[in-house]
Amino acid sequence: MHPVWRDHLTASSARIDEDGIPRFPDPGPDAADGCRLFDLSHLGLLAVRGEDAFGFLQGQLSNDLRELSESHVQWSSHCSQKGRMLANFLVMRVGDTFYLQLPSQRIPDLLKRLRMFVLRSRVSIADASDDLARIAIAGDCAPSAVSACGLPVPESENGLAVADAIAVIRLSGPTPRIEIIGPPEPLRAHWDALRAQAAPANTDAWTLLDIRAGIPSVYNETADTFVPQMANMQLIDGVSFHKGCYTGQEVVARMQYLGKLKRRMYIGEVASETPPLPGDAIFSPDSTSQQGSGTVVAASPVATGRYALLAVVEIKAAEAGEVRLSEGGPLLRLEAPPYGFPVEE
Repeated sequence: MHPVWRDHLTASSARIDEDGIPRFPDPGPDAADGCRLFDLSHLGLLAVRGEDAFGFLQGQLSNDLRELSESHVQWSSHCSQKGRMLANFLVMRVGDTFYLQLPSQRIPDLLKRLRMFVLRSRVSIADASDDLARIAIAGDCAPSAVSACGLPVPESENGLAVADAIAVIRLSGPTPRIEIIGPPEPLRAHWDALRAQAAPANTDAWTLLDIRAGIPSVYNETADTFVPQMANMQLIDGVSFHKGCYTGQEVVARMQYLGKLKRRMYIGEVASETPPLPGDAIFSPDSTSQQGSGTVVAASPVATGRYALLAVVEIKAAEAGEVRLSEGGPLLRLEAPPYGFPVEE
């Protein structure tokens, strides 16, 4: 975290923990409701630049970068040769730089892996997490609050607007969310202006908004676990089936055209004495898979002893109805994400 931004958050009553994540006083029992302001330091940024940056990323990511524009961002992923996601991220292009935003814990591994493929390409890949601050406001107030800061507000989900080196992104989901990315100095003023209308909230509340939007994240515990379609990446426009070759493309395409999707991602809720964690196993007596019934993708508390989560679950087991957090564990209530499932897989 940039020192200027760290000092400003500390002055704003945040406590910075050992991972560099700010912790604010609890704004209420459900941080996903009402108008909330977020520091997104738990998300990192990779910056990819150079004459060959477009062609290099086009050969490594699951989505088609030709669909990026000065007014549109996209979800994408980088897969292993087995077609399983090693990381997934929001991709944006600002000027001549491509930015990949993802959980900061995945930055070192993705940076190392992408650099392995550079070879003679004229590309530079760097961790830009400390160069730019990331904040967001969520709630019905978000569009008007951002506009009152003198910033442009994208009209559509996954829309992008750039003004004076500051990028504004309208994220998808049932709760309006707008992210602002830019140098720490000018973002301090925007943080202070937005704080007059929104209470600072913590990382768990942001994760809850992602869960309710059906947006997956790959963490260290789940890297190399999910083919993109298992985590609904194709349903949030995170996979292109027409762009041509990229790492892992053969497996991803085979599942789409020749196979049958046997797992997909659901929104769940569970009463549990211990918090579910990414990578936790899910159990169903109706599962016949030797790979297990399912896996927790992400989780966040909604009340004392109750958690919302995203889980990749065997479709057959989910439709049978008895799905539990571990064998003999509490029963999960599962439902489709807000964007729904196709009638036919």
